[in-house]
Amino acid sequence: VQLQASGGGLVQAGGSLRLSCAASGRTFRDWDMAWFRQAPGKEREFVAAMRYSGGTTRYADSVKGRFTISRDNAKNMVYLQMNSLTPDDTAVYYCASTPRVASSGLAAASSYYYWGQGTLVTVSS
Repeated sequence: VQLQASGGGLVQAGGSLRLSCAASGRTFRDWDMAWFRQAPGKEREFVAAMRYSGGTTRYADSVKGRFTISRDNAKNMVYLQMNSLTPDDTAVYYCASTPRVASSGLAAASSYYYWGQGTLVTVSS
């Protein structure tokens, strides 16, 4: 299983970006998917997750109402639409996947087996 994240870049505060994550593997539709981020000098933190079916999503409080996770199982893709970006959103963003996990584990990095290489998002003030 390989995950390839893309779409990061430099954006001004208040702007938007859409991150993409391309996944290999024929069982993508059976995986729960998530985005995490790690800012310089900080621990990796949960951003958003979506169950394999697309029916359940979860967001970190810091991004609720601004970020939207989505997936296209036909294309083996997961996306993170990020709006109203602030400098606090500056980080390397990682996509991650795992076979179906309990809902209680969706926000835990330890639940995810596979990780992409990360894409850098820089938000200027």
